[in-house]
Amino acid sequence: VQLQASGGGLVQAGGSLRLSCAVSGRTFSNYAMGWFRQAPEKEREFVATISWSGSSTFYTESVKGRFTISRDSAKNTIYLQMNSLKPEDTAVYYCAAHRTPRVHSIVPGNYAYWGQGTQVTVSS
Repeated sequence: VQLQASGGGLVQAGGSLRLSCAVSGRTFSNYAMGWFRQAPEKEREFVATISWSGSSTFYTESVKGRFTISRDSAKNTIYLQMNSLKPEDTAVYYCAAHRTPRVHSIVPGNYAYWGQGTQVTVSS
């Protein structure tokens, strides 16, 4: 199983980026998936998660109204559209798949499969 995250980069404050996470090796159509991030010297934190059906999403408070998580089960891919980026959004962003089918949570420890991370840097 491989999760390949891409789309990170350097952007000015107020700009946008779209992260993608392509899954290969198996299908995760029955699993919640999510985006998490880790800034230097900080713990990994939840950013956004989406249920297996796509009907339910959760966002951390600081990104509500700016970020949108979505999934394309046919392509086995999830996305994170990030708008109005702020310097405090700077971090390595990781995609992940939940360990249990048809369960949706925001706890990183409940996610068993992780991508390699993509760096997002927002300059002021």
